[in-house]
Amino acid sequence: MNINIFSDEMRRNPFPVYEQIRGSSPVLHIPPPFDAWPVFDYETVKRVMGDHDAFSSAVPAPRNWFLFMDPPNHTKLRALISRAFTPGSIAGLEPGIRKLSCQLLNQRIESGKMDLVADYSVPLPMMVIAGMIGIPTADWPRFNHWSNVVLKLSYSRSGGPEAAQALADFSAVTMEMNDYLTDMLSLWCSEPKDDLLTRLMQAEVDGQRLTQEEILGFFQLLILGGQETTTNLINNAILCLLENPGQLQKLKSTPSLLPSAIEEVLRFRSPFLWMMRTPRRDVELGGQTIPAGKLVLAMVASANRDSRQFANADQFDITRQPNPHLSFGHGIHFCIGAALARMEARIALSDLLGRLEGLRLATNEPWTPRKALHVHGPANLPIQFDPAGCMK
Repeated sequence: MNINIFSDEMRRNPFPVYEQIRGSSPVLHIPPPFDAWPVFDYETVKRVMGDHDAFSSAVPAPRNWFLFMDPPNHTKLRALISRAFTPGSIAGLEPGIRKLSCQLLNQRIESGKMDLVADYSVPLPMMVIAGMIGIPTADWPRFNHWSNVVLKLSYSRSGGPEAAQALADFSAVTMEMNDYLTDMLSLWCSEPKDDLLTRLMQAEVDGQRLTQEEILGFFQLLILGGQETTTNLINNAILCLLENPGQLQKLKSTPSLLPSAIEEVLRFRSPFLWMMRTPRRDVELGGQTIPAGKLVLAMVASANRDSRQFANADQFDITRQPNPHLSFGHGIHFCIGAALARMEARIALSDLLGRLEGLRLATNEPWTPRKALHVHGPANLPIQFDPAGCMK
């Protein structure tokens, strides 16, 4: 089966194609330049992500990103980072996130319209992550530029000039970020602060601390995962609710359903389409043999719509229980920032649905996907609402 995973149409609504593939050949081979083996059904995706004896997390990616490391290096780095990314430190961010959300909405609320992406869902998690790291407000534009470049790194596998440009831009930004980090670490060594960077510098397990290269790698992963997951989660939640007005009304009448609604958004429109692994040896999946060392794409967004796992899988149901979606991964690489993404989404949706009366899309034009091949969500989402109902 020939599929173009790069097309806007496919990335905007891949689910009918996913369903067709799951019913025929749940394992495919995409030829070079991408040269990958996507797997589509729930059980196989879960196996690929959780069977660490057969599948390595070492994939073509920056070597200092702990997400793409295997034990024991991954174990050490995750333990160190977890010391700085505690539930208490995450919970302590809630008042600041509420304040940021309020400020962003206040800037647009009188106009009765905004681009949800540019005006809210991108800046909110960007400012949260920048604040966690301890980046001064004046440097936020630079941080946003870094985010845009890191996000486009997925194009490095697409071949041609676009791939070469993505790699060159990422290399340049990595050098810029490392220089910035050198200056910040020097400052924090002399004046420690209560922020994530200081906690990363001080974290120690069995006498070992993070190197600057390792901190830089986590810095870049925070930009990619910490921002992009929340941005797409917020955008996709609004799309799901506006496309399912009955579910929107149910949520408004029963606000206690919000946590369940967020889990259903994560299942129904996963912020990330796939996660990557490589077989340590030749592995048979779906009746096909995948050679050792080849790139395997665990198609999370497809697995989350597998009708063998989820009843009425193509129905958006905010009361769905249980909801064992795979959007935050599975196994030792389960997303370390899942609690933060859920909290940000809970605050954002409470504010958006509570303050914006008559919320609706401002255009019927198909939305353009964000500039990363592996994520799912709009690059722009113009919305309108009733200014008269927005006093709070």
